[in-house]
Amino acid sequence: MDTQNIKQRFGIIGNSPLLNRAIDIASQVAPTDMSVLITGESGSGKEVFSQIIHQMSARKHGPFIAVNCGAIPEGTIDSELFGHEKGSFTGAHEARKGYFEVANGGTIFLDEVAELPLGTQARLLRILESGEYLRVGSSKVQKTEVRIIAATNVDVYNRVKNGKFREDLYYRLNTVPLRIPALHERKEDIYLLFRKFAADFSDKYRSPALHLEPDAVQILTNYSWPGNVRQLKNIAEQICVLEKERNVTGQAILNYIPNEAGSNLPMTINSQSKEDFTERDILYKVLFDMKKDMVELKKLVAEIIQHGGNTATVLADNPQYINQLYRDVELPAGQEHAFTIQQPTPNGSNNNNNNGNADYFAHDAEEVEESLSLIDKESDLIKKALKKHKGKRKFAAQELGISERTLYRKIKELNL
Repeated sequence: MDTQNIKQRFGIIGNSPLLNRAIDIASQVAPTDMSVLITGESGSGKEVFSQIIHQMSARKHGPFIAVNCGAIPEGTIDSELFGHEKGSFTGAHEARKGYFEVANGGTIFLDEVAELPLGTQARLLRILESGEYLRVGSSKVQKTEVRIIAATNVDVYNRVKNGKFREDLYYRLNTVPLRIPALHERKEDIYLLFRKFAADFSDKYRSPALHLEPDAVQILTNYSWPGNVRQLKNIAEQICVLEKERNVTGQAILNYIPNEAGSNLPMTINSQSKEDFTERDILYKVLFDMKKDMVELKKLVAEIIQHGGNTATVLADNPQYINQLYRDVELPAGQEHAFTIQQPTPNGSNNNNNNGNADYFAHDAEEVEESLSLIDKESDLIKKALKKHKGKRKFAAQELGISERTLYRKIKELNL
């Protein structure tokens, strides 16, 4: 069966190469009895792929049982999976078959398998290796012939390194790895999925069909969809029920996207997102700038010593020192050039006829004391970045080397 027929049979929508590759792997491994580990974000459709593998296998007429391992309490999960004998624990009033016994000859789908306790993992490993297990409270070995498909939305190998998942079980389950792409990795499919969901819900609730404006399509496409297909389906249902205007605009779409996910909209073009910098990183930047100022100050002192302590001569001959040392000083309107060095003319007077010389400048320079407060420095840097980029916070944040979220927080804290 080709990929297109599989999509039609199992209701899969999309033409993403990553999606097609996952379907191709599932169809190839289905006729075998190999264990499969399906990975992918929550809501990306892992259970659908377990159905594909089961329905296209020789076990399709046998039972298929899906078990959410994360939803079963640790104290009862062994009983649920492997069964128990009467009286084996408090409340065990009669013997009970476990899922592995019920699914004999078929397929068992273990969703969120990384949540299994270590003791249960040891029992599961024995089934994978020999098909044998023990009921809780029994010493009689049971046999089962079942195919195991596991799924998880976490990095299982990291859990192995942290001692929370058995390494031998990981490699037995991961005979064939199958990764389901997240919705933001198949952006070309987002609008197709929304149209399908919207049409289904319009029929279900007998409401007029929805039409998305171009800006609404762009917002849907650029949103990162942390809840994947499940979240997209929920939002499509909300819009069909609650939206009175059937021509949906971008602003209307924004009303249905959770506020706490605002940082996900829009997605950055660069897939390598910046790390969220902290206040410490800003302070490092401020201290680095202060170090540069100290270097310039040392140069200035050295020049003064070489000229026999004549400060005015050094300042007049080297205006770059003052420009560097006072580059962060904000002056009142109309006094932006208060620290501009006026070069003396050959006759000893300066060009603006203020009857002053370098002594006049040096006198003014001494009266200004630069603030060494880290908070002031931080505030000045943020103001300059915003001014440089004409109030555009995204580019200002990039200039400062911090995230937009951190910049928003700092602006609020500093009352800028």
